[in-house]
Amino acid sequence: MKRIAWFLLHLTCCIPAFSQAGDPVVMTIAGQPVTRSEFEYNYNKNNTENVIDRKDLEEYVDLFINYKLKVRAAIDAGLDTAQAFRDEFHTYRDQQIRPLLVPPGAEEREVRAYYDGMLKQLDGHDLRLPAHIFLRVPQKSTAEEQAQKKQRIDSLYQALRAGGDFAELARKHSEDPGSAQRGGDLTWFGPGQLVPEFEKVMYALQKGEMSEPFLSTVGYHIVLLKDVKQLEPYDTLAPQIRRFLESRGLADRLAKQVTDSLAKERGVTVETLMDQETERLSAQDQELKYLVQEYHDGLLLYEISKTKIWDPAAQDTTALMQYFKKNKKKYAWKEPHFYGMPYYAREEASVPAIQKMLKGVDEARWTQVVRDAYNKDSVTVRMEQPKLFKKGDNAFVDSLAFKVREGKTRVRKEFPYAGLVGRKLKKGPQRWTDVSNLVVSDYQTECDHRFVEELRKRYRVEIFPEVLATVNKHD
Repeated sequence: MKRIAWFLLHLTCCIPAFSQAGDPVVMTIAGQPVTRSEFEYNYNKNNTENVIDRKDLEEYVDLFINYKLKVRAAIDAGLDTAQAFRDEFHTYRDQQIRPLLVPPGAEEREVRAYYDGMLKQLDGHDLRLPAHIFLRVPQKSTAEEQAQKKQRIDSLYQALRAGGDFAELARKHSEDPGSAQRGGDLTWFGPGQLVPEFEKVMYALQKGEMSEPFLSTVGYHIVLLKDVKQLEPYDTLAPQIRRFLESRGLADRLAKQVTDSLAKERGVTVETLMDQETERLSAQDQELKYLVQEYHDGLLLYEISKTKIWDPAAQDTTALMQYFKKNKKKYAWKEPHFYGMPYYAREEASVPAIQKMLKGVDEARWTQVVRDAYNKDSVTVRMEQPKLFKKGDNAFVDSLAFKVREGKTRVRKEFPYAGLVGRKLKKGPQRWTDVSNLVVSDYQTECDHRFVEELRKRYRVEIFPEVLATVNKHD
């Protein structure tokens, strides 16, 4: 525990280390107490067996303080009052809180109501499993076109009566693509689910019986009734109905109904209701409390990092250039690299012309210059994005830039002529843009370290080592 002193900016023994009975304060950050239960929640969640980079307690203290300092800075900057932040946080929070407001048994009642609706719709009828061969007759068909379809369906019917295979004929001739692939098979139907003409014929058939051709509002059909059954008991169908209703947003619908009803009953807005219920439920469930806080603080951490570190660092090209010059040895390599752009043309003459055209042009404008010159009306040159290559990344670059004979790239038939423009880099990158992703990432990390140092000077941090020593070691 000796290293804990390194984290301690101020330690005043007269400050009480307990927020409430049984949940002592581990530390205070910017005047805000952090209880042992809160620290344990975060520490344990970030150090499960599945976490690759697990931290011991002392290492995690440092990370936790940095995290909390950034959240504090975000609040002081007013980021938690921005409407975009509030909307996103409420979305996350409500996903956790709203389902808890739905009364027990509500989903079961919805499933039962759906089943009862099925029974009512059947009105004493059984369910039927038909297959059909279908020839479409559009509404605007002429009498001649309709007669042709009638002749075809009659011909198919005669083939069936002569012993033809229903499934095979359906696959070859039916104009209902979905069922045709299944040999004409449809699904189970009850009353009110099909066009009246089809339903009337289907319910007039016996199991295994085939109808004569008939015309519905959509076309000609021949129907084969494959099976008949009664609706299964509720206990059998309930799991399927529940899955179906869940796929149609049952949980969200019930939650909305409950929140709208409660808000109206209390005379408050839904947002106010959710604030009230979050406070009530969090007081009853510590895990929920810290989960909601995790959403809140995590979003603030992202916002402060984006606005104060990531975006400014990534956009400051002067600072990035200076950082690269200062740390150029860090990006050196042993094997040569090539920064450039492969391109493929329809015409052989385009290859040297593009080489000449791009001479002296800023690399960031290569693709736009070629596009303007060659691809305005039609695509005559295909380009890859300019980037850094090492040997083995691209067969074409290997052959031209690194003089590798084997494995030349296969160009497309439409674009048989290939060219390469760029720079060979023997010992390392020449410009920061050659390794921009690495430079930006490293510079952002440096900016992050500076920001944390500033926050540690700005805000007071106090740690209670005797309480920290009891983390995960108490009843």
